[in-house]
Amino acid sequence: PREETMVPKLLVTNDATATAPFIDATGSHAGALLGDVRHDPFQSGGLETPSHDRVEAGAIHRAHKGVLFIDEINTLTPHSQQNLLTALQEGEFPITGQSERSSGAMVRTEPVPTKFIMIAAGNLDAIQGMHPALRSRIRGYGYEVYMSESMPDTPENREKYIRFIAQEIKNDGKIPHFDRSAMEEIIREARRRSNRKGHLTLKLRDMGGLIRVAGDLARQQGSDVTTADHVIAAKKTARSIEDQVSDEYIGRSREYELTVVEGTRVGRVNGLAVMGSDSGSVLPIMAEVTTAQGASGTVIATGMLKEIAQESIKNVSAILKKFTGKDIRNMDVHIQFIGTYGGVEGDSASISVATAVISAIESIPVRQDVAMTGSLSVRGDVLPVGGVTYKIEAAAKAGITNVLIPAANLEDVLIEERYRDLVTVIPVDNIEDVLKIALVPENREGFLNKLRRVAISTSGKLIEGSGFSPSAV
Repeated sequence: PREETMVPKLLVTNDATATAPFIDATGSHAGALLGDVRHDPFQSGGLETPSHDRVEAGAIHRAHKGVLFIDEINTLTPHSQQNLLTALQEGEFPITGQSERSSGAMVRTEPVPTKFIMIAAGNLDAIQGMHPALRSRIRGYGYEVYMSESMPDTPENREKYIRFIAQEIKNDGKIPHFDRSAMEEIIREARRRSNRKGHLTLKLRDMGGLIRVAGDLARQQGSDVTTADHVIAAKKTARSIEDQVSDEYIGRSREYELTVVEGTRVGRVNGLAVMGSDSGSVLPIMAEVTTAQGASGTVIATGMLKEIAQESIKNVSAILKKFTGKDIRNMDVHIQFIGTYGGVEGDSASISVATAVISAIESIPVRQDVAMTGSLSVRGDVLPVGGVTYKIEAAAKAGITNVLIPAANLEDVLIEERYRDLVTVIPVDNIEDVLKIALVPENREGFLNKLRRVAISTSGKLIEGSGFSPSAV
């Protein structure tokens, strides 16, 4: 009967006695997010379904008087984002068919309330995929919050970490409890992974995985509690793919003598790089100086260098004349990053490049038992970089016994116990410190006197008007 078919359909009910809804709309297509009207294949002959019975509420309507959560908001289509900002601003949004091929496209309801609090999440690259108007509404009516990757290493935060360990043990339900030594080792690893002095990492998913692996090892051995030994063993077992690849690369590099760790070589330096987020690798860098092919000298760098790396090469070229004292207008400087099949980004190889080039120009050998990392200013100051702990460990794995790092990074170093006796960490403040340690000149006293004269010189403007035109290929 027609009387039955015209009974109103309840779409959403959020009365005062109900708990405020929390709707997760992550990955929703337009119909699931904005509401839809189902297609009716029987549109005549008395078999049709009334339009109001085919209306389906979307996530924005079901979240009325509650919270709408969307992760990776940049995955929404521009059309969905435009409609979402309309719902946010107007507090209501009508439901219509989302497909023009559906009979539901002919149906459009009155505006349905959509007064909700939206929480959108995503990585930094998500901002690039967001509709500018939607982001403007968020900044106008709400907040943009950057989630830190670490937190200060305080007694209160350590207590929170201990509660996190207990939470992971309880959620797993099978692994044994952690004793004091195991918790201290977890906190030490949290400090190490933060890559920042006085901080604990907030990459809790990775830390949770380490906790479970340590517990599984303790359980496998029949231990009543998980100890520090189990955590240390878990760190060897639960390594990232990047860390495993790094070890494989270091081993093969030594086998085929791509990485040299003893003796001296002219124009060759062992640089250091980060692979992924928790591993390092040795980055051999070679330099050669030839007669210029053009009207003026250039720097030609190869190894799939990306934008920041290319800029760092230009900074290095700016100080070459200052530290060599030679006319380099008629020289071409060739720089090769060996084995960088995935490309090089960042400026942490600046002091390595500068040392290799100065070695090539002056024909002074470089110690191969020394590796180095650090950014370089145009005045020769060594600036801090990231990932120093992982870089030092990579050097130790490769058999290198001395590592030069920026003095500002010294307190960031927290290497594993098994590497401490294998490598000596030497902090440096400027390029003069680097050259004193890394280069092995025949007349060492004369070389040191030259460096002292450069250090006390006020002629930093020598870099201007040198006729040296850096470029990267």
